[in-house]
Order: sequence, then structure tokens, then C-alpha cells
Amino acid sequence: MKLWIARGFGAGLVPFAPGTFGSLLGLGWLALLLCGKSWLIFAAGCAAGLALSVWLCGDAEKMLRQKDPASVVLDEIAAMPVCFASAMAVAYCRQKQWPGPEYFFSAAHGLETAGIFLLFRLFDIVKPWPVRQSQALPGGWGITVDDVLAAGYVNLLVWAFSLFASF
Repeated sequence: MKLWIARGFGAGLVPFAPGTFGSLLGLGWLALLLCGKSWLIFAAGCAAGLALSVWLCGDAEKMLRQKDPASVVLDEIAAMPVCFASAMAVAYCRQKQWPGPEYFFSAAHGLETAGIFLLFRLFDIVKPWPVRQSQALPGGWGITVDDVLAAGYVNLLVWAFSLFASF
């Protein structure tokens, strides 16, 4: 059961680009967290997802006797909502209410959602400093923290773009 969850309920077993398929599931996790229309629910869900990722990805690494196995994608699933933190803050400032899933999964914001998704995949694959270095952390920490740092890069770009676009 632990391994199945760590493998993204089977998404990590896709023979090509398993991290991308895990990230697509992460968009579903984002939508679920946004249903509460509360920053507190979003933050608590992100924290719980990341904690679960550290635990289960670390256990999966031991079970598979492999460092950061490609089939383990719970880290991408858990980190995907984190990629949207800046975009959600911008949406809140503009609308004066916390966005629901319909905000990011609508025709009006589909390009923004796709851009955030692609940026995350780029930073997760390229692994700029300190993303790559974080993989040296032990167990599930090394598997999960690199995705959180990649999400941090995404948030910086989204924030910078939103500042630039407001001028």
C-alpha cells in the first residue's frame, strides 16, 4: 500500500515521463485543496502532503533499494500545489477572495495553469542550485525537498511576472 501511494497510485509506473504524470495528479491535489476556498485549508493540506511525501518516498526508496526511484512520484504530487502559492496570492489580491478550483481550471486562466505546470517540470528536470544539491538529504527528505525548491523557483517567477504585468 505504501509503495502504491508513493508511486502516485500507479502513475509512476508509466514507462515514460513518470514525473510529468505525477505532476498531472498534483493538479488534482491542487483542485481538491482549493475546494475549501481557505488559505488555512490549502496550507494545512500542503504541509500534510509534503510530510506524507517525505515519509512514504523514504520508505519506497528502502523497499526498492534505489536512490530516488523514477517510479516514486508522490513528491511531484505533493509539491504541485506549492507551485501555485504566488498565483493564489495574486488572485486573492485582485478578487478579494480565495480562489476555488474553477479559477485555475477555466479558459480564462488555463494558460497560467499550464505555464506554472511547465515551469515546475522545467525546474524539476534541470535542477538549478540548490535543487540538485538538496537531493543529497537523507531518504524522503532528499526526494521531496528538491521538488519544494523547484516550486520555490516557480513562485519567484510568478511573483516577478505579476509585478511586471501590473505596471
